[in-house]
Amino acid sequence: MTAPTRLAPGDPAPSFTLPDADGNAVSLADYRGRRVVLYFYPAAMTPGCTKQACDFRDNLTDFAEAGLDVIGISPDKPEKLAKFRDRDALTFPLLSDPDKEVLTAYGAFGEKTMYGKTVHGVIRSTFVVGPDGKIEVAQYNVRATGHVAKLRRDLEI
Repeated sequence: MTAPTRLAPGDPAPSFTLPDADGNAVSLADYRGRRVVLYFYPAAMTPGCTKQACDFRDNLTDFAEAGLDVIGISPDKPEKLAKFRDRDALTFPLLSDPDKEVLTAYGAFGEKTMYGKTVHGVIRSTFVVGPDGKIEVAQYNVRATGHVAKLRRDLEI
């Protein structure tokens, strides 16, 4: 196993089109001209991912007022994302990447260490994509708890 290629500020954000929780196609190109927070998480409805999603939900107004849209991406199927969205009243798009192509393109899938063992899986990561389609912020191995507060500080929101 090899470490994934990581993106850095200034890199072009890999384009994508993925289904949302309702099966509708959502593309990064749909957000051209806007700033977007893309966050990649391992699995819907798990404790850490729920905490992170609810933190984004609870701060969504502040992100919107700062001109930022929020999108969550995981390898979960749309049906599971719909349950997650409905259970936790999530009001931003959750996108499904079961083939892990977008996760891999962003360097958010690959070798990582869990409980002292090297495994292959989703690397919890967050990116801010600028209106020009370039990466402004690339954060890998973020923590589920406290990450949104840190991102707000980093972005001065």
